[in-house]
Amino acid sequence: MSWIDLLRMSSSNLKRRKLRTFLTILGVLIGTTSIVVMISLGLGMQQAIYKDVEMSGGLNTINVTGASAGDSMIIYHNGGDSEESDKRITDEALEELKKLEHVTMVIPVYEMPVIMLKGPYEGWAQLIGMPEEGIAAQNLELRPGGTIPKSGSKLELIYGNGIITQFTDRSGNNPYWETGELPDIDLENDSVFLILDQDGYYQAKDSQGMAASQGDVKEGGNQNAVKPVQKYAVRSSGVLKGDPETYTAGYYNVYCNLDTLKQVLKKEFSGRVIPGQPTTKSGKAYREFSYSYAQVKVDDIEAVDSVVSAIRQMGYNTSTNAEYMESMKGQLAIIQAVLGGIGAVSLLVAAIGIANTMMMSIYERTKEIGIIKVLGCSLRNIKQMFLIEAAFIGLIGGVIGSILSYLMSAVINALTGHGAAMGMEGVNISHIPVWLVLAAIGFAMLVGILAGYFPALRAMRLSPLAAIRGE
Repeated sequence: MSWIDLLRMSSSNLKRRKLRTFLTILGVLIGTTSIVVMISLGLGMQQAIYKDVEMSGGLNTINVTGASAGDSMIIYHNGGDSEESDKRITDEALEELKKLEHVTMVIPVYEMPVIMLKGPYEGWAQLIGMPEEGIAAQNLELRPGGTIPKSGSKLELIYGNGIITQFTDRSGNNPYWETGELPDIDLENDSVFLILDQDGYYQAKDSQGMAASQGDVKEGGNQNAVKPVQKYAVRSSGVLKGDPETYTAGYYNVYCNLDTLKQVLKKEFSGRVIPGQPTTKSGKAYREFSYSYAQVKVDDIEAVDSVVSAIRQMGYNTSTNAEYMESMKGQLAIIQAVLGGIGAVSLLVAAIGIANTMMMSIYERTKEIGIIKVLGCSLRNIKQMFLIEAAFIGLIGGVIGSILSYLMSAVINALTGHGAAMGMEGVNISHIPVWLVLAAIGFAMLVGILAGYFPALRAMRLSPLAAIRGE
């Protein structure tokens, strides 16, 4: 019997029992849809992580730290254990790093907490100073009209799209995350007062509060009050894209030009230690300015490990996005396995349905099987006929299930605003690549064939004479 004859007989047998075939295909369809949608959610999470890594400098970026400088919120690790290097990231260290093979750019970074004042509002932020080319290398997406701050006499800031949520009233009450109401501040157009001396600001504030509570404030002022700190009127050079509900890599950050920041800091803290700068045993500041860390860009991802090894031999601590990715891959694999397993349960139930359909088909077609055996049809052809029927059920269910998966994925992404509702704007929560569809269809066919294998063996073992005599 030719393959064309086998296909024709298999398809006609399925058409003869339309309702049973439909219900069996429906089971495969639901199973395929479940497994594809579940795995697509895991792939969407993977896409989000990749985008976050890209916005953090990509896989060819190495973060280099030394002795503490600045109040960085980032924790770096060396070989999995937190260590403190006795070397500082200074201009001299930057020049050493630039000489390393495969290094294309070294970006000094200085971080410090600052206070922002606007009318009745007070806000907190992490100020990140970088050179102009360093800010450009961060791949920050600014709102239309935004520019990168250049070196100059005045500080200009790039605000993260979540900075507006950091403003409260002067008493620290009515934060956005409790009230749901944003302060009446237009960061793109309004100027704000920036305070770099955080300790001095709170000391002056506490001093005024104590004086007021003790009734010491008289005409002519309080002689014991702490001198108010310097306030800098600064304007925005840009705001990151996204609303307060959209999380981005720079959500809580404020960026400025590093050269301008250093000039302002040295002027304000002349004769004093700049906040966060390391000091000698006698409490004096070092002559060289120390940075919080440095970003080292490498020309080839394959060369990252060798550059990391060289930097660690120089006495510095390092961390890379590649290390972060490796740790996340294991977690993602577990998540995808769990999600895929949940979907596979539905396909397992569908496999039981296919096996049941094939067995019922054998009982109903006992005489037919006996007749084609008597006419000379080989046992192999009989097995192939039933396996083709089972494969047809898997194929049809897999194809329709994949189409339905695309529709469900589109609905999920539309409801979440392509990730915006979950803080991942521009990233599909559900991502279905072509390979997943092909794998799902192939898996559905395989399940169908496996489910139809034992019924096919039973059909092969039927005695022709007993089959013809049987009712």
